[in-house]
Amino acid sequence: MRALRITLITAVVLGGLFVAADRIAVHVAEGEAADRIKATQGLSATPEVSIKGFPFLTQIANRQLDEVDVSVTGIDATAGGRTVAVSEVRAELADVRIGGNFASATAARAEGSARVSYEDLTKSAPSGATVGYAGPERAAKGQVKVTGPSVQLLEGAGVAIPDAIKGVLGNEEIEVYSTIEAGESGTVRLKADSLPEIPVPGFDTELRRAVDYDLRIDGLPGGITLNRAKADETGLTFLGTGQGVSLVG
Repeated sequence: MRALRITLITAVVLGGLFVAADRIAVHVAEGEAADRIKATQGLSATPEVSIKGFPFLTQIANRQLDEVDVSVTGIDATAGGRTVAVSEVRAELADVRIGGNFASATAARAEGSARVSYEDLTKSAPSGATVGYAGPERAAKGQVKVTGPSVQLLEGAGVAIPDAIKGVLGNEEIEVYSTIEAGESGTVRLKADSLPEIPVPGFDTELRRAVDYDLRIDGLPGGITLNRAKADETGLTFLGTGQGVSLVG
């Protein structure tokens, strides 16, 4: 009986030491991975990396990680030369295969997201445009509301408007509903579904140029394509998926 107790105590102690060593190893690996991701993705801030699954040491021995979550703040989006903040970029990567010399890591599957507030969307919009919540029904379709004075919107798009035309347009407020469309390489497009009639011939095309614009979001691992958007009262969450996504290397 005494021998059994000693065996059990020894097993518990060794198990505790193994768990402690495993957690220390995963913590070190997460820090190293964060530094590598920052360097290879060209990020200005160090991401948070969480390696899921237990035990980690067995996963690393097999060079296969079950799941790796990455979160980055301080990411920028660009639109027409304007830079705006993205509150957070996240990526969940599954079945991550580590290269033979630990210089690369590729996920079989990945999901990514990026969050942008309406305030920051407005900063990325053409001059004079304000981007806001379109209401629950339109938000469910991934739509936002874009508003602004017609003269200011057109001039913001680089259209020279004679004073006589300004008098015709007056202080008319333009209101359109734009749908978020997926682009390529982290780019999404805000495109108005329809435009109000402008009482000046030939200005419809110019108005379209004023309210439609592309937004490029950096910071997602290469291979994740943004393909849909969710809108709520405070902003947009862009979502995407990918296969064979490169985490580092």
